[in-house]
Amino acid sequence: MIEGVKIKKLNKYDDERGWLTEIYRHDEIDFIPAMAYISVTKPGVKRGPHEHVYQTDCFIFIGPGVFELYLWDRRKNSKTRGESLKIKVGESNPTLVIVPPGVVHGYKAISDCDAQCINLIDKLYKGIGKNDEIDEIRWENKEDSPYKMD
Repeated sequence: MIEGVKIKKLNKYDDERGWLTEIYRHDEIDFIPAMAYISVTKPGVKRGPHEHVYQTDCFIFIGPGVFELYLWDRRKNSKTRGESLKIKVGESNPTLVIVPPGVVHGYKAISDCDAQCINLIDKLYKGIGKNDEIDEIRWENKEDSPYKMD
């Protein structure tokens, strides 16, 4: 397990009306979001890998769709520096994953349908009024990137 990364299996409650999943409770997770967004990823498409200098991500994978989530610890002072993790998340495995700054992350949609991801983040994208630089180190466009997603 990568130091500082939190993985929480989410319970899905099904009945004749459909289903319900609690995705965030501030009394269970030490994380306060500043904003949230949802993204849809086409089958076979990758997002990332990239990392943040300051931002913590709280990804929520509940479906539809399934992803392979990749994590790499490149933080200099981390006990787990150099470790990596790959997990399957989404409709078949509803999961919340908190990714701290300095942990490279990316995901690939592996289902036959569009896959959805919700992300709660603790910093505003581009700051107040969207006037700041983007807090992102992008590895996906670097040919010599050591961070590869199958």
